[in-house]
Amino acid sequence: MDASERIFKYHGLGNDFVVLDRRRTGLDIDAEQSRWLCDRRRGIGADGVLAILPSSRGLARMVVHNADGSIAEMCGNGLRCAVKYLVDHSGKHPALIDVETGAGVLTCEPGYGDGGVVGVDISMGPARLVAANLPSGTTGQPFVSAPVPGHEGLLGTAVNMGNPHLVLLDQPLEAAERLGPGLERHPAFPDRTNVEFVRVDEDGLTVVVWERGCGLTQACGTGACASAVAAVLAKRLPSNAWLRVTLPGGDLRIRVPDDLSDIRLRGPVAFVFEGVVVLPRAR
Repeated sequence: MDASERIFKYHGLGNDFVVLDRRRTGLDIDAEQSRWLCDRRRGIGADGVLAILPSSRGLARMVVHNADGSIAEMCGNGLRCAVKYLVDHSGKHPALIDVETGAGVLTCEPGYGDGGVVGVDISMGPARLVAANLPSGTTGQPFVSAPVPGHEGLLGTAVNMGNPHLVLLDQPLEAAERLGPGLERHPAFPDRTNVEFVRVDEDGLTVVVWERGCGLTQACGTGACASAVAAVLAKRLPSNAWLRVTLPGGDLRIRVPDDLSDIRLRGPVAFVFEGVVVLPRAR
């Protein structure tokens, strides 16, 4: 008989995740199990699954499984959900938590209110303009405000926030659903890419993200960071300031230092429900 397992549902600005605490067994889930859990008609329904695993470098290790079964190196909204889960089930109120991710060990500062953790401030680490999963052309130079090959009239900036992003400033937000699928699989990005469609406002950004492995989502933390980095590089917004980034699900605050050494993300997080499921057998 298949074993049952307790699951926990969280969201950050509508970007929703199923959390599985696998610290006792240390076993991750497979792609089929991730797809089933994320299926909004035949499973639980989510943009992704967060497997919480043991870590020797932090309180826990977070593995992000996308809705299509692929694995993301990092997820800002997902990390806030993981932090809330870890604190809510620890019986403590730590000032800082280190969580191991595919982008390294990241330091998170929980914000407390009624009901426990209501928001998280994350040290997201550096924004990289040159990386193995970003296009660099024949010169090895950063892909910044450069023409996107095969898409006349599109200028993009490639940013690595632990995962790859293609940021398109001054693009119609409604173009995300039409252009996102093709750009996600642009041959210049060997691991596929997230794609940000960005409107620059006087006091911040409005962003729609086509997420790699998920499609359109209500919010994307790393996408908000990448968008802010691109706007600062283009001198459209100031560095070293908390910038508003509005996504369909709500607002995040992003701070970009001059040297891009440690991007900061601040945003809300909420618990939705918990339950028990019987997962398909891992293959």
